[in-house]
Amino acid sequence: MIYGAMKFSVGGSLKLAFRPWVEGIENVPAEGPAILASNHLSFSDSFFLPAVLDRKVTFIAKAEYFTTPGIKGKLTAAFFKGVGQLPVDRSGARGAGEAAIKSGVDVLAKGELFGIYPEGTRSPDGRLYRGKPGGLARVALASGAPVIPVAMIDTEKIQPPGKVVPKLMRPGIRIGKPLDFSRYQGMEGDRFILRSVTDEVMYEIMKLSGQEYVDVYATAAKRQLAEAAKEKSPTGE
Repeated sequence: MIYGAMKFSVGGSLKLAFRPWVEGIENVPAEGPAILASNHLSFSDSFFLPAVLDRKVTFIAKAEYFTTPGIKGKLTAAFFKGVGQLPVDRSGARGAGEAAIKSGVDVLAKGELFGIYPEGTRSPDGRLYRGKPGGLARVALASGAPVIPVAMIDTEKIQPPGKVVPKLMRPGIRIGKPLDFSRYQGMEGDRFILRSVTDEVMYEIMKLSGQEYVDVYATAAKRQLAEAAKEKSPTGE
């Protein structure tokens, strides 16, 4: 009920204001479990994609969004729960990864849609970065659900860093054909299989998005950018 209300209010407002265009929406099944694996350009990706789909999509979000104290914290938590996001504690890398995988498998076991960003974080510069094999591939092989590649187009241009007022423009969403990895069922412990599955999905996302591909993790790229900015700072801080 809450998700439906949020979809009507938030999703309806987004569609009315930004008029996102969509290609390949017929590739999302009308029922049954599926994983939506998307590139990640903007915070708004988790809102635009559900807004254009008839079915509920569940993403995972950092636990801080749900545990902030005070009225603002409670409102934030209610909002994220309402738009279908699940809290995952990222304080311990391994524990966070296992929690995210379990959350995804649980959502899929109920026959629902699970959304995931294989890059693990937003792209720092609009390019497509190497997918992390520990999340997407493990959820796909553990659940047996098909993986549907998704490309968000131009969402990073709506509200670039430092801009308070969003730019009214039409972002796009391209949805590819489902990928079947059932041939690897039960092999989620094989790191070479996990890498192969992840790379295949990232290749499809790259074709859909037209992004330049960078064979490093986005987290590493962000660290490099932060270090470069620090070196350019007059104080070095």
